[in-house]
Formats: sequence, C-alpha cells, structure tokens
Amino acid sequence: MTSSVPAGSRPLIAASRRLDLRHWLSSGKSLALLAVTALFLQGCATHKLPTNVDRPVSKAVAPASTSPLVQITQSRKLRENKAGSAASGFLLLNGPQSAYGSRLALVEAARQTLDLQYYAIHADASTERLLRGVVEAARRGVRVRVLLDDFHGTGRNALVMHLAFVPNVQMRMFNPLPGDRESMISRMWNAATDFQRAQQRMHNKLFLADNVMGVMGGRNLGDSYFGNADSNFIDADMLVAGPIVKDMSRSFDDYWNNERAYPVQSLIAKEDLDRMRRDYERMDRETRQDSAEQGEGTTPAPAAQRGAQPQPPDGEPRPTGKSPITAEQRAQVWDMKPLDLRTAPFVWANAVVLVDKPSKIPAVNSDGETDPDSAQPATQAGGQGGRILRDVQRSAGMNAQQRAAETPSLPDNVVDGLISLIGYAQRDLLIVSPYFVPGESMMAAFKAAVQRGVRVRVLTNSLASNDAPVAHIGYARYRRQLIEAGVDLYEITSKASNLRSAFGMGSTGSAAPNAERVMLHSKILVMDGSLLVIGSMNLDQRSKLQNTEIAALVRSKALSDQATAMIERGLSQGTWHVVLDDGKLLWKAPQGSDLEDETTDPESSLPLRMMLKIIAPLVPDSVL
Repeated sequence: MTSSVPAGSRPLIAASRRLDLRHWLSSGKSLALLAVTALFLQGCATHKLPTNVDRPVSKAVAPASTSPLVQITQSRKLRENKAGSAASGFLLLNGPQSAYGSRLALVEAARQTLDLQYYAIHADASTERLLRGVVEAARRGVRVRVLLDDFHGTGRNALVMHLAFVPNVQMRMFNPLPGDRESMISRMWNAATDFQRAQQRMHNKLFLADNVMGVMGGRNLGDSYFGNADSNFIDADMLVAGPIVKDMSRSFDDYWNNERAYPVQSLIAKEDLDRMRRDYERMDRETRQDSAEQGEGTTPAPAAQRGAQPQPPDGEPRPTGKSPITAEQRAQVWDMKPLDLRTAPFVWANAVVLVDKPSKIPAVNSDGETDPDSAQPATQAGGQGGRILRDVQRSAGMNAQQRAAETPSLPDNVVDGLISLIGYAQRDLLIVSPYFVPGESMMAAFKAAVQRGVRVRVLTNSLASNDAPVAHIGYARYRRQLIEAGVDLYEITSKASNLRSAFGMGSTGSAAPNAERVMLHSKILVMDGSLLVIGSMNLDQRSKLQNTEIAALVRSKALSDQATAMIERGLSQGTWHVVLDDGKLLWKAPQGSDLEDETTDPESSLPLRMMLKIIAPLVPDSVL
C-alpha cells in the first residue's frame, strides 16, 4: 500500500453538509451557493477517483480463548443463557453513559481486533478520547480496521483520517467523491456531475471487538450522540455478545473488501492532513484568544444569543470549523466510565442480522467514472433468519402447512424486509423512526395491519426537532392518510426540559448547560411485544432506495418489554400526539408539560412552514 496520492488525482471530499436534496433545501444559503457554483462551473475541472487501487483483502479473525471478551461472553452465556446454543446476549443502550461506556469497555478489553464501520465520525471531544483508546489498542497489538463513509471526511472531520497512518491501523473511505477536501464548491461540482452515486451513502454503524462483542444501531460517533453538544440526539443502540457478532463481522468484511472502499492513502497524503491540522490548531488558538479578550472564556455563547446556526445534516451534526473543543466538553468525556462487561444485564435471545449488500451503491469503473449498471440492490441475513421467521409466523397463527407453503426470499433491501415483517403483526406495532416517509408499500402494510386489529403507533420528529426540515415534507404528505388509516402518530418535542426524564436521557450534558434542542435519532421497531428490531435504517425512501443499512431482529419478550417501556414513557411525557379534530390536524401537548395544544406544526416558525409548503411540490419522496 502506498502512502502517496496518485498523480492527477486530487484528495476526495466530504463537505460539511450532506449532499442529498433534503439537506440542500434545508439550507438557507443553498440558492446563493448554487448561483456562485453556477458561475464557477465552467472553470472547474472534473476530477476522477484513483484507479488500480491496492486493497489487500483481510477477514475477521476467529475469537481467541485468551481474549477477556471471549472469556466474559462464554462464562456469562454458560451461567445465564436459557435460549439455546445459538443465542446471543443483548443490552439496550439508550443513554449517553451506557452508549459511550460500552464502546470504551470494548476498546480497553480488545486483544485481537477492532472493526469500526460508520457513516460519520466527528473530530470532537467524544471521539478524541475514544480514538485515543483505539490507537492505544493498536500499539498493544490489536489489528484495527476503520471503514468510514466519505461524505463527512472534510474540514475538521478530515483529521480523523490520521488514523490511517498509525501503525497497525488500516482505514478506508467508502464511496468517495473526487475533489478538494477543503473546498465546498469543488465538492458540489463533482457531486453535480455524479449525482446518483453522490447521494447514496453507507449508513451502517458497527463497533466490533475480538469478533465476539460489539455495538450496533443508529448512533454515530460524536458529541451530539453522547449528550455533549449544544444540540443532542435521543438515540438507541445495542451491546451484543456471542454468535451474532460473527454475522456482523462477515458483513463488515463484505464492505471492507469491496471495490467501493478506498484506502485513505490512495485519497490524501499525510502531509496534507498535517497541514490541515496545523491550520485548525491556529484557528483554535485565535478563537480562544478572541474569546478571552471579550471576557467570554472558551465556552460558546448560548444558541439563542448566537443567532441562526448551521443545521446539522440529516441527523449527522458536525463541529463548526472555527470552534475549538471546550474544556467543559473534554471534562465531561473523561468523566465517562467504561461499562462493566462482567455485570452488564444481558438478555440472551435468538436473533438475525439483516443487512444491505454494498452493491446497492454504484461502483466506479477502470476509468474512474461511475458505472450506473453496477448497482444491484440485495440483502443478506445471518444463520438464524429462518428460525426467527418461523417463530414470527407461528405467533401469527400460521400452522406448519402454511409456514411450509410460504417460503420467504430475502428482500431487495432492509426496509422492504421490515415492511414484510409488519405483515405478520397480530396485536401491536410500535415504531420509532426519526425520518418517516412511508411510501405506498408501507402505507398498504399499515392499513392492512390496522384492519387485522393491530394497534400501530409511530414516533417521529416534529418539524421543530427535525435537523433536516425538508425531510419533514415527505412525512407531512402522509400524515393525514396515516391518521385516517388508524395509525397513532406522535411527534417529539424539541425542548430538552420535557425530554430529559421522558426517554431516560438524564441530563443533556453538563458541558452544554444552555443546550435546549433535542432531536430524535433512534430507529426501533417492536412487534407484538416479542420481536425487537434496532438498526441504522429509517423508515423512509432514502433508506429503502439509496443508502445501505443494517438491522438486528431479536426474538425476546424481555428486551421488547424494555424498549416498549422506554418508548411509552416518552410518548406520554415528551411528544405531541397528532390527531384529527373536526377534520383538521391538532397537536395535543405532552402530559404534564407547560405546553398547549397547537393547530400548526408546534415550536416552528411561520417562514419555515411557508418555505416548505412552497418547495414541497418540487421534492419527490425518493430523495427524502
């Protein structure tokens, strides 16, 4: 593997905002930027991705008996498991401490391998400590592989790519675009000339240690996911242990060894990253100096005093280019404690991993250009898939003959798989999806479920809590239809004060005492109180048609009860219940809050509502 950038190939880009249409239209500066870009296009040269890239194949390593993680998993399964030899252990992670502490524990205990697959890793206080631990693991002999979607690898976040130059660490960027990592216009130009591939992203999230324990779900790595920013996310993922991790590792290998994954060294030189780091260090010093001269210290002013801030793109907030990490943020991160894996309350159950194949996204041909015909959507499932489905069918009242007659085939994508699963619901369906654009097939599944007597409840973002307001357009199109079909709709309030206890969040972070905005980012489905699904997917058309996703389907009443209790507490205390009153939409205020019922999207401004209404006819569901 070479450390130099191929001749004629510029480093790849990952702009500070997501390239999908819903984010573009969410930006108040998009029209101006488009105008500037249009003037600039004629002077731009189209860069291409490097070709003949060296991608050494590597695979997950069989768990070694000397690994502490293996020893903990085996001893606990022997003592606690009653679900059979194929069962795995699961722990629902719904708060910043457990989510961060579980990852710290895996990093510190790993002895063989660490495999990280993410859509976004932010260069901020939370990842600073976590990645230091990853580097320390590499120095003690752990093989580290980091696979990151390229979209957010620009500006300050590009500094994360320094990992690629640490001994015993390999790092690859998935589905990159050519262009300058420090130029927004360069990125927009290259995206405009390759729009379809540019908007398709690897959205999977995995954090695997020694091929025996891991974390999976919807949470990326960054301050906003661990309660340490001005705006924070309500998120959920799972700590997993046992056989299911091998299925996740196989999925990681498929992406890692895919032609769409490019070693960092083929995209950017270490010298360029070093220069970028020096530039940001200088900017940070100047920011601290300016703050000191104004008597403000290093803590940014509250959001209300700073005025309008850049909207975080599609659930993936980014640190601002000019704001250094504060001392308070670092202190909060270093106060986090590793989770005690020996006593963590695992639930042992049978489960299956359902994951999109990387071929869902187009590849690049030998000329460095996108080959549209290379996109072939398909999914793969772990070895317990058949057993899980039979259990679901049995619960749905299907006899052996009916089950034998309905031999399922794997769906084209993860979302279609969940839509098929909804068809087996008999009593209750509880869904949490931050971006919710059902489309025709999902609407049909909901209507059929309600007609069977199933109670269907859906929790999603309100317009005020939605970090990508244009995504709300797609949901709003179906809102009345959903209610008329008998679906109970709930929208989360954006006020942190109403949510801290409602969703088991605790504080939104002592490092951000003025934090007021909270956004939903959890992706959960609970069916009939016995099947829990957690993953990276939203129930929208983007997850269905564009992005790659991963989900774990766990057959467990205990785990389903835990998730249901958490969600139902939030539904009563932290959400608007959207109903029809005399044929008009009404948002019923959360119980026990100081809020009042509303007849328009609550906590949102009139100009924003008008803008979305104007552009709604121009935005198809397929990009939302």
